[in-house]
Amino acid sequence: MSGISGSGIVILGVYLYLAPTLPNADQLKDIDLQTPLRVYSEDGLLISEFGEKRRAPIAYDEVPQQFIDALLASEDDAYFQHIGVDFKGLARAVVELIKTGRKKSGGSTITMQVAKNYYLSSEKTFTRKFTEILLALKIEQALSKEEILELYINKIYLGKRAYGIEAAAQVYYGKSINELNLPQLAMIAGLPQAPSAANPINNPRRARDRRNYVLARMRTLEKITQEQFTSAAREPITASYHGPTSEISAPYVAEMVRLEMVKQYGSSAYTAGYRVTTTINATRQQAANDALQRGVLKYDRDHGWRQLPEAVKLHTPQMLQLKNEELVIFEWMQQADNSFDIDWPETLEQWQNQLKKRSSNGIIAPAIVTEVTNSDAWVLTEDGEQRLPFSGLEWAKAYKDVNTIGNPLKSAKEVLQRGQEIWVERSRSGLKLAQQPKVEGSLVSLRPKDGAIQALVGGFSAGSNEFNRAIQADRQPGSAFKPFVYSSALNYGFTPASIINDAPVVFEDASLENTWRPQNHSGKFYGPTRLREALYKSQNLVSIRILKQVGPRKAVRYIAPFGFPKNKLNQDLSLALGASAVTPLELATGYAALANGGFAVKPYLISRIEDDNGNTLFEADPVIACRECLDAEAKEASQQLSEESELERQLQASLGLNLGDDTTQDEQPENLAPEVMDARTHYLMVSMLQDVVRRGTGKRALALKRNDLAGKTGTTNDQKDAWFSGFSRDLVTTVWVGFDQPKTMGRWAYGSNTALPIWVDYMKTALKGVPERPFNQPEGVVSVRIDAETGLLAAPGQNNTLFEYFREENVPKQPVKAAPEIDEFGAEDDEEITPEQMF
Repeated sequence: MSGISGSGIVILGVYLYLAPTLPNADQLKDIDLQTPLRVYSEDGLLISEFGEKRRAPIAYDEVPQQFIDALLASEDDAYFQHIGVDFKGLARAVVELIKTGRKKSGGSTITMQVAKNYYLSSEKTFTRKFTEILLALKIEQALSKEEILELYINKIYLGKRAYGIEAAAQVYYGKSINELNLPQLAMIAGLPQAPSAANPINNPRRARDRRNYVLARMRTLEKITQEQFTSAAREPITASYHGPTSEISAPYVAEMVRLEMVKQYGSSAYTAGYRVTTTINATRQQAANDALQRGVLKYDRDHGWRQLPEAVKLHTPQMLQLKNEELVIFEWMQQADNSFDIDWPETLEQWQNQLKKRSSNGIIAPAIVTEVTNSDAWVLTEDGEQRLPFSGLEWAKAYKDVNTIGNPLKSAKEVLQRGQEIWVERSRSGLKLAQQPKVEGSLVSLRPKDGAIQALVGGFSAGSNEFNRAIQADRQPGSAFKPFVYSSALNYGFTPASIINDAPVVFEDASLENTWRPQNHSGKFYGPTRLREALYKSQNLVSIRILKQVGPRKAVRYIAPFGFPKNKLNQDLSLALGASAVTPLELATGYAALANGGFAVKPYLISRIEDDNGNTLFEADPVIACRECLDAEAKEASQQLSEESELERQLQASLGLNLGDDTTQDEQPENLAPEVMDARTHYLMVSMLQDVVRRGTGKRALALKRNDLAGKTGTTNDQKDAWFSGFSRDLVTTVWVGFDQPKTMGRWAYGSNTALPIWVDYMKTALKGVPERPFNQPEGVVSVRIDAETGLLAAPGQNNTLFEYFREENVPKQPVKAAPEIDEFGAEDDEEITPEQMF
C-alpha cells in the first residue's frame, strides 16, 4: 500500500507541476490548419498550388461512415467509450516495454494524438507523455468526440505531402474521400502508422498488408461482412500519385503571383491557405500557350533539323519489337548517354509509365522510335505506339545556318533510328516530328479598359527555362514603337496627310566607328510620302524626320505616360526606330492606351485575395478607361460652371461688384484612368494603324475577317527581334519572338511573318464570340478628299485622290503650287549631317 501511495503522491506532484503549463483546449476550436497557397483564373480554374503541405479540410459530417469505422478499427476502437486516455492500453504498453525493452503496441488514443499533433513536440520523454495524457483529458472536457475526430482527420500526415484524409484521397486516387470504395478507404485509414514508409506509392506490398490488416480489424469488429472483407482484400493496389492538378497551364503567371504573395505575406503565404483569383481568362490563356508554341515550332522547323547523327541519344536493343501488347527487350546496349536515367523496363506499360514521368513541354511530348522505314516511323509515347507519317517529318532538312537548310528528305531513315529519343507534336493531321526550339517568344494580352492581364506566356516552356520574357526581357521593339512617335507628331500638329521626304540621310560622329546611314528594310527610298502611307509601309526615314521636327525630349515627355518608364526611352533620334528596349508587357500597356480611347491603364494580375475562411483580404480597384465618363463629367462641369457664372453675374450686377472668376472644375473620379491622348488624336492614330492591317505589313491579320483591328509590326536590325502589337477595343495583345542572347533569326524573319501569325492564331480564339466594336469618329474630326501625292485638298473632278481624316481646323487648302521642298534637317538629299544638327 505504501508503494501505491508513494506512486500516487508522485503522480499528483507531476500533475500539480504540469497543470499550470497546459494550453487552453478551447483554442482548438479556432485552430488554423496549414493549407497551401492556391492560384485561380478569373473563371475559377486552378492554375497552381504552392506550399509544402497539401491540405483540404473536411467537416466530420462529410466523412463516409465506412472510413470512420476503418480508422477507429485501425487506431482506436474504443474511441467513443474512453475519456481521452486508454489506461488499459497504456498499462499494456508499459509492461511490454519493461519486459522486452521495446514498445510493441501503442497506448495513444486519437485524443492523445490530437494533443501531440497540435500542441506538443515529438520528443520521447516521460514529461511529454504525461503532458499528453493531461492535455487529452482536458480536450475531452472541452470538445465533443466528433469535434476531436474532425481535428484529427484534418491534421494527420498521410504521406506524399498530404495532410488530412481529403488531401490523401486526392493525392493517391485523384478523388474526394466520398468517392472512394472500401479497399481505398481502408488503405488511407492504415496510413497514419507509417505514412512515408508504407504508403501505396513508396511500398505497395507493405501498404497492401496494412490495408488488409485494417479490413481484418473491421471484420473482427463486425463493421463489414465476410463477403465484403474477402472481396476488398483481393483488390489490387490502384493508387498512383496525383500531384496538384492544374486545370489551366500558366506557370509564368503562377510564379508572378507567388512572388507577390511572399512579398506581401512572407512565409505564411505558403501555409495560411490564401486563395488568389487572378485576371487570367482560362480560354485565352490556353489559346496563348498553344499559339506561341505553334508559332515558335514553325520558325524552328523552317530552319531545319539540328540533331546531328553523333548527338542522337539512343536506347537501342539488338531486338526491339511489340508483341501482344508487351515490349520485349533483349541485350540492351546503351550506345550513347542515357538521358532517361532509368532501369530498363520490360513491358509496354512500364515504358509508357517512364515516358509519363518525362516532362511534356506543352504541345510536344517525348517519344522513342521503335521502327523506321523509308516512308514512316513508329514511335512509343505515353499513349502507346503510334505512327509518325513521312508528312510529319519531311520538314527535317538538315540545318546549315540561320539562312540555309539542306536538301529535301527522301527517307525517314535519314533523320531517325530505332531507339532514338525524340519529341513529337500531336496535331489534327497526326504526329509531327519536333525538337526543342532554340528561339524563344512571349505573348501578353490585356483588357484595354482596365489593364487586366487576360493571358501571359513568358517563354516556350517554363519547365526548361523559368526566365519570364514577358516582364524581364528588355528588347528593342523596332517599328512596333513607331505609333507612339507618330502619336506625338499628330498631337503637335501633324496630320495623316503631312508630306515627309523619305530620302537618304547620313549621320557622322567621330565617336562611332561607322557612319550611320539609316535605311528602310527594303533598302529603297520613296521620296515625299504621306504620314499615313509611311506608317503602314513602315518607312524608317520618315519616322526620323518627324521625330526631329517634334524634338526627341518633347516626344519622350508625351510618350512616357502611356506606360513606359521614362528612363528607358532614348532622348535622341534612335527613339524613332524603336531602339529603346522595353518588355513585352510594357509595350502592350502602351498599346492599351491606343485601344481604349487614349487612357493610361496599369496592368494588374491579382483581382482578389481571400483567406482560408473565404474572407476578402484584397480586391483590385483598377483605374478605368472611359471616354464617355470623361465627356459626361466635362459636360456636367461645363453646365455647372455656366449656371454658377450666371448666378455670379447677376449677383455682381445687383451689388455692383466684380468678384472675379474663382470657379473650378470638379476633380475626376479616383478610378478614372488619366487621359494621355485626346479623342481626335486617338482616332487619327487608330485609323492609321487600321491601314497597317488593311494594306500594310499587318495584312495577315485580315485572316480574322474583322473590321475593328489595328496594330503594328516591328523588326529590329539584323532580324534580332520580331514583334506584332495589335488590338480591338476589347483586347490588346503583344507578341515577341527572338533569341535570348540577341542574334539574327535569319534574313527572312520579320514581325509580319514570325510574330504576327502567332498573334492571329491567338486572337482567333481570344476574340471568338466578341462582337465587333468600331472606333467611333469623335466630334471635330472630318473626312475630306485629298490629292494622294501632295496631301492637299483635291480639286473637283481630280483623279488620284482619296479620303483622309483631319481635325476640322487642319483641313488643307485648295492645291497650290508648292515651294521647293527643303529637307527638315536643312540639308540636300545625301548631304552629311552632324550630330549637332541631329539633336
